[in-house]
Amino acid sequence: MYKVGDIIKGTVSGIEDYGVFLKFDHEYSGLIHISEIAYNYVSNINKYVKLNEEIYAYVIDVDTQNKHLKLSIKNINHNFGNDKVKVKESIRGFLPLHDALPKWVDEKLKELE
Repeated sequence: MYKVGDIIKGTVSGIEDYGVFLKFDHEYSGLIHISEIAYNYVSNINKYVKLNEEIYAYVIDVDTQNKHLKLSIKNINHNFGNDKVKVKESIRGFLPLHDALPKWVDEKLKELE
């Protein structure tokens, strides 16, 4: 029924610190792990989805035996067609930290000398 690469619509049935659970019209359920929500750091999953909201998700793995899907929303417009505006994370993500790290290390080394 579902295959890797499909983009499917489901309903958010649960939100945990580690990810989002989706239910579908069929027997399948799915999980969007927090690492599959955005490329940037996700401090609060509730900024991206709400309980009982219908969203789209990309299928990255199908477990036919347990009828479970591993899903992602970081490469798609998961709320396409929804009226709610979502918080946009910075496209630079961790780059400011990466850029500043050498300076911080040098400062700390001088401090320790």
